[in-house]
Amino acid sequence: MKRSNFALRLQPSLLEASRKLAESEGVALNQLFNVAVAQMIATHGTLDYIAERAKRGNVQRALEILRKPRIGEPPREGDELPESWKSSHSAESREPQAQTSTRSK
Repeated sequence: MKRSNFALRLQPSLLEASRKLAESEGVALNQLFNVAVAQMIATHGTLDYIAERAKRGNVQRALEILRKPRIGEPPREGDELPESWKSSHSAESREPQAQTSTRSK
């Protein structure tokens, strides 16, 4: 594996928190940074992949498929909803909820 050095300037509080985390995880500080960078790269790659797939999606077609009746196929054991869920999620008592985004822009 080819190695390279990179001078990283961190705020003292971040460096101290990083040292504590590395110690609690039982890894070297360098390894902690490598894993953190790899996770961030993988996360962004996954988000980009999902966004690209979403562009190709057809919501109307998906809804049509979901609305199709299951002809000739009776409900399977386990398909039923628990009574507690039915009563707490009935259409009459359901209030619209605001959607929240989990990704910073």
